[in-house]
Amino acid sequence: MATDRYIITRRGFGIGLVGGAASLALPATPALALTVSEAKDLIGRAVADVNKTINSGKSESAMLADFERIFSRYGDVPTIARSALGVAARSASSAQLSAFTKAFQGYLARKYGRRFREFIGGQIEVTDARPIKTYYEVISVARLRGKAPFDLRWHVSDKSGRDLFFNIVIEGVNMLSSERTEIGAMLDKRRGDLDALIADLKKA
Repeated sequence: MATDRYIITRRGFGIGLVGGAASLALPATPALALTVSEAKDLIGRAVADVNKTINSGKSESAMLADFERIFSRYGDVPTIARSALGVAARSASSAQLSAFTKAFQGYLARKYGRRFREFIGGQIEVTDARPIKTYYEVISVARLRGKAPFDLRWHVSDKSGRDLFFNIVIEGVNMLSSERTEIGAMLDKRRGDLDALIADLKKA
């Protein structure tokens, strides 16, 4: 299978971003409407947009705003946010869940965006994609200057009605699991006060 190549700048991609090893379980469906090429194309476009932002020369605040738009465009934010909130999502009101999703989107975009700004020259090679139950895993290898290549995988689904990624796994380290652990700890620290967590995420 042909290799799709996309250029990106990067330093310390996986450090300090993600932890854990569990992945999101999606409800079973009879078949996948999404195709391998569509899943690979989505990730290729996302990486291209990230690279464009990194090389834009914009201020940090402007770049972080761009990263939030990229995250919103290519990521299934509601699914990621609900996974991060965990069991607390069940008791949250619709207004709280909406507010948390928006706050979490900005929080995660800023968290990843600040890492992307540190990247130096490197290359991500999208090598393959495979179906896993109800979604596709897009497999890629990140090659960095002076460092060993590392594994980077994107989980893509059309369950929301659009082709979007809902998880990133870096060298076996799972974003969804990490964020669920971190958000859970932050909520516990606030004695389960979701409104307080939402307010603090807006400032983070």
